[in-house]
Amino acid sequence: MSANTSPLLDREASWRVIEEQRLAIADVLAELTPEEWEMPSLCDRWRIRDVAAHVALTPHPPSLGALFVAGLRANGNYNRLIDDLTVRAAERQPAELVALLRTHASSRKLPGPTNYRNILFDTMVHGQDIAIPLGRTIEVPVDAAATGATTAAEIGWPVWQKRRLDGFALRATDIDWSHGAGSEVRGPMAALLLVVTGRPAGLARLTGDGVPALADRLRGAPVAG
Repeated sequence: MSANTSPLLDREASWRVIEEQRLAIADVLAELTPEEWEMPSLCDRWRIRDVAAHVALTPHPPSLGALFVAGLRANGNYNRLIDDLTVRAAERQPAELVALLRTHASSRKLPGPTNYRNILFDTMVHGQDIAIPLGRTIEVPVDAAATGATTAAEIGWPVWQKRRLDGFALRATDIDWSHGAGSEVRGPMAALLLVVTGRPAGLARLTGDGVPALADRLRGAPVAG
């Protein structure tokens, strides 16, 4: 069963949220100590600085030549490619990454074969990847979270396993949104967005008979950047 939701955000509304999220991420990062920049994020193997670099460099996609070289290093593995590019970009100074986020927050430049809907959920979720381990808060608009989860739930290879949400009926409690059929998992839309994108951090805010099984599934899979 595909996702059921209130109307998705249109292009203009999506770009406004992307800009707001980039600025909110920059505000959090600007307050961090050197030690906090090195803390683990919610993404496997990525520090806070790695996630920050990933978001900051989104409006600055690498050249085709750089992508080709990185693709060779990654042996064609998509997630390994993203990991390689991100970790290299994270060598930049924290102040530079914060400045890039703020200066280009309104940029609508898209990297490679993607679209604004993918950038919407990517930016929101990576903001949580940074904020949650730090004990900070970045608010996610509920309609944007629903739009992002609708997009992310349908993405499979090479990012996620397409069947990762099979057997679960996800239901939001703060907006008219649902996805799938099976054991019920319900809770705030922001928490559902996290689990749809493979992050166990969202589980604590969810209830329903499907939560234990979903927790087992999520904890058995890496959280890809």
